[in-house]
Amino acid sequence: MNAPTTVLVIDDSAGSRRVLVEQLEAEGDLTVIGRAANGREGLERVLTLRPDVVTLDLEMPGLDGFALLRLLMARAPTPVVVTSSYAHPSDSLQALELGAVDFVAKPSISHAAELAAYGAELREKVRAARQARPREAARTPVPEPVLRVVGLGASTGGPPAIQQLLTAWADTPGLCVLISQHMPAPFTRAFAERLDRLGGLTVAEAHEGAPVRPGRVWVAPGGRHLAVERIGQGALRLRLSLPVPGERHVPSVDRLFTSMADALGAEALGLVLTGMGQDGAQGTRALARAGATVWAESEESAVVHGMPAEAIATGGVSRVLSLAALAREVRRWAGAERGREVGPTP
Repeated sequence: MNAPTTVLVIDDSAGSRRVLVEQLEAEGDLTVIGRAANGREGLERVLTLRPDVVTLDLEMPGLDGFALLRLLMARAPTPVVVTSSYAHPSDSLQALELGAVDFVAKPSISHAAELAAYGAELREKVRAARQARPREAARTPVPEPVLRVVGLGASTGGPPAIQQLLTAWADTPGLCVLISQHMPAPFTRAFAERLDRLGGLTVAEAHEGAPVRPGRVWVAPGGRHLAVERIGQGALRLRLSLPVPGERHVPSVDRLFTSMADALGAEALGLVLTGMGQDGAQGTRALARAGATVWAESEESAVVHGMPAEAIATGGVSRVLSLAALAREVRRWAGAERGREVGPTP
């Protein structure tokens, strides 16, 4: 039997700490080994207790969560899951840039059903965070632009990975990138705005009927599925849809990839990035059947290798590459070497 995952809870609210401990320990495989009411106390306890995972509130007096993240990643890199308010989605995204693995939005009202859903999400993300690995930034030159459509699917660890890719592709305006990142509704617009500030490619939250054009990046809105369809004489546009009862991931990577297979066929490229679960596997099969290309992030760089591993297991993935290699090979695929056939790596 595996040892329980140890967790340190850092939050300046005694009530929030109590709820976090109750929810974390609800199923027996997570153990809270310490609590801290501020950043300075939290740093000391991380260095002393060496937890597997830290849950972190960002808004604290004195040494706040952002400052603690910087110190923690420099002195004792530890997987961090941010517990954030829905009111400040940009704060959570900034925390991901500073090294946090994922975030969970605190419920605004403590109804039993809402609290149960919050606890389930919290436990799942803490379990995934234990598997997290630090990633290194990689920036390399990009070739001259050629129009190509790329679909990105990601979950845990996805926002920093996507930022790294878009930074590497900043001077490749011929790309159109469609992103399905598991993220709740209040955060996707802030995520798109943050990516847009990288420059180069124009990034926005997707909306119904938006055109698929060179140099654009569309982020699936939380609570909606993103798809692409062909209209008229080859033009492409975006479609949004509501989930059906029982669907776990909204937006869904499977929904995006399947629509790309239908609309683009062999011209599409799907990338399955870091994340927990199976979303993307069904879409990988659809793209492969259509003759399209699917690449997956390798265990070497993925924060959590669940989604890439499930995609690879379908047999539809032709290349398994680190994040830095994905950035480089997509530039090759979209640029001057577009005409060169790209086959599976040995």
